[in-house]
Amino acid sequence: MNIYSNSSHSTLKYLKDTEVNISNLLIMTGDFNIQDSIWNPSFPHYSFISDDLIIIADSFNLDLPIPTNQIHTRYSDIVSKLNSVIDLMFLQSSFTKLNNHFIYPNWRISLDHAPLTVSILITKENIISSKFSIMKNSKEETAFIKDISYAIKNLGVSNLLDINKLKDIVNSLVSNIESVWRTNSKHINITRHSKS
Repeated sequence: MNIYSNSSHSTLKYLKDTEVNISNLLIMTGDFNIQDSIWNPSFPHYSFISDDLIIIADSFNLDLPIPTNQIHTRYSDIVSKLNSVIDLMFLQSSFTKLNNHFIYPNWRISLDHAPLTVSILITKENIISSKFSIMKNSKEETAFIKDISYAIKNLGVSNLLDINKLKDIVNSLVSNIESVWRTNSKHINITRHSKS
């Protein structure tokens, strides 16, 4: 997840207030616009807004690792203004295939922010999947289509007044399809595939 949070920290406030639920998030990175001694040892102060950022990261099961090269991420063109660390990368706590991230100040060219990168190790994996199908042009296929058509025709969609009614109809359709499948799939083809 890539984040830009302005100087008013509106994105962080939104994430905290709405309690966004994203499962299995591997990376959260971006320009958080927070200077803090936690991630910049040369900055002498602590910012209370960083507590919100850490709480949000914890809710996604993310940690803030120290980059391989702990340097500034934003470079100022104004002599009187110091360089800072406001771009951060949080990585999933339990995901061991994520290597430490790296900051590339030489890649910023005309930009004032240095790119952050992380290496993700992708291992080769053999995945076996199965496909179940009713034989084409068989009497089972004919019966399946007839029963499914009947189930759809009798769903009763005339009173779709709200989202709950729609959910009830969808659940009813799923239940009907599963029932019709069980009834008509006594003679099925099973095809197994192996992917790397």
